[in-house]
Amino acid sequence: MRQTGRTAASTRGVFLIFCVAVLWARPSNAQSPPYERTFAQSKVQVEKTLKQLQPSASGRLPALDGFTNPGDRPMDRFQRAYYQCVVQVSSTPSGGALVRVGAKITAWYSDPVPSKSGYQALPSNGRLETDFLDRLEDALGGKAPSVVNVPASSASAQLKNKPDSSAPAISAPMPSGVPASSMPISSERAASLATQKAVADKHMEELRREAKSLEEILHNQAHPNNLVAVKKSGIPVLVSPMEGARVLFLATAEDEYEILDSNPNWVHVRISGLSRGWIRRSGVEMPGPSASAVAPVDGSRTANTEPFQVKGEQIATFPGNWEPLQGKTVKILTIQEAGNLSGSRAKLEFAKSVFDQEYSELKQSSTTVAGVVLIFDSEDGGLAAATLPALQQWKAGTLSDQAFWLRCYFDPPEAFISRTPQ
Repeated sequence: MRQTGRTAASTRGVFLIFCVAVLWARPSNAQSPPYERTFAQSKVQVEKTLKQLQPSASGRLPALDGFTNPGDRPMDRFQRAYYQCVVQVSSTPSGGALVRVGAKITAWYSDPVPSKSGYQALPSNGRLETDFLDRLEDALGGKAPSVVNVPASSASAQLKNKPDSSAPAISAPMPSGVPASSMPISSERAASLATQKAVADKHMEELRREAKSLEEILHNQAHPNNLVAVKKSGIPVLVSPMEGARVLFLATAEDEYEILDSNPNWVHVRISGLSRGWIRRSGVEMPGPSASAVAPVDGSRTANTEPFQVKGEQIATFPGNWEPLQGKTVKILTIQEAGNLSGSRAKLEFAKSVFDQEYSELKQSSTTVAGVVLIFDSEDGGLAAATLPALQQWKAGTLSDQAFWLRCYFDPPEAFISRTPQ
């Protein structure tokens, strides 16, 4: 019973290929007459080959030029053009197959009156039908014995007027030793290929112009010079500029944040709104030379104008025998030379700026330390230390610079005090 149903379905001789569903916004009589071509292969074989060509039976047209005639409607008002081929196969008396192809073309028409805009059907000029028949012919392995690229009504009339419609079709034998690809191409096929190439070239030219326009936009777009970019994912954003400080979150690669302040080791950034955070300077890409013009919000030191740079910091026990800090937890900063200026005066001035900056940061941090220690990793070396109470009194103005230095620890003293004001 199932086999009988298949045979009945096969004998109906209708094979439809639908790949793209198109909304027909308006009824139209722009339907073009179908085109026919006969093939020596059987109907079953042709239908099997058509299934392989199904994806090419419908799709989007990059342009309408060469495929339709819009009449008195401006071509540039049509957008989003689609085509759909309807294929019908029937057996011929000679045992071959007659393939009939009709193409529907629709495109969105932008009317000056918005209420009249919508998808409209356009007449096919036969290129789509001919192209599809050419692809079918190639897939069947050679040229058809009888090629009829005319409307179906004319083709049917010609078939009826043949004196012997039952005679088998005879195809001319191909010369021995000559590959099929070297045989002459029909003028219709050549015109079809030329049209496809022209459409493809036009589409590529439009893409090139669009790409060039985007490149110009990107080139001319000014990028803010007060943003830092995170180098890689997983960089921690801390609540304060100190090792061991609480982590707010882990940044993602290429995240950008506004610079509020910076020093040789840390960058103070605005996360969003009133939210702030600190990121290791080594974990971000600083902006160009203009970044040095970003003024710190609290007047702190910058890396580009100092003879020294802070290269490391840690929270540890005081590494000396000075009684005010002996055995206590302190913040230790390692400092290296970065410029040509050196000597005790330059070292003392830099120590002053570091003490100033570190006290401001310690006030914002939840970490409790007894003081700040600076270790100079340079040729003449040196260690400077200050207790937190002394820093507090100095910043409050109850201690002058000279009185503050007298309450600090220097080792060796001559590395800092040779030109200290008396």
